[in-house]
Amino acid sequence: MSKGNTFVFKGLHIVAWIIFVGLCIEAGGLLVNFFFSIYNPAFVQNLYQKLDLSEMYSRSKWVFFSMYSFILFISLLKAYLFYVVIRLLSKLNLSKPFNSFVSEQIIQISYYTFSIGIFSFIARQTVKNLQHHGYMIDNLNGFWADSQAFILMAAIIYVIATIFKKGVELQNENDLTV
Repeated sequence: MSKGNTFVFKGLHIVAWIIFVGLCIEAGGLLVNFFFSIYNPAFVQNLYQKLDLSEMYSRSKWVFFSMYSFILFISLLKAYLFYVVIRLLSKLNLSKPFNSFVSEQIIQISYYTFSIGIFSFIARQTVKNLQHHGYMIDNLNGFWADSQAFILMAAIIYVIATIFKKGVELQNENDLTV
């Protein structure tokens, strides 16, 4: 492998770590917001992203908990997705990339990406329904605006995972015949 490829690969590894840390901070901030919005609603405007759902909480606790559950679950899934990516990048051997670990990790990445897309789509449709019932949901749309992109990305990653799985089979077959 050339020096340029090694440099790019290490750069991607660093970028993945930065994204992972950012997503963990976002998930932690949203979790803190959740507890503060329940126990001290007056302090919410000073918290992370100023996600104030106190009006929703006063109208319907069920709606509040379901919307915040969507937000937290999607945020945690995104953070875990990048954890899996970092695990893959840490153990990937570019001189012999076709192995069962890499294949399984890529399949997991496609599953988590698809889950993020599906949950985002369900949340977006739920929010549209709540808007018809008079709820103010303008500050929630940013959490699941990219649901179709995640679903499409999951399909592409799944195709790549299938190719890697076939590559692992061919490499194992080739190793047995040599």
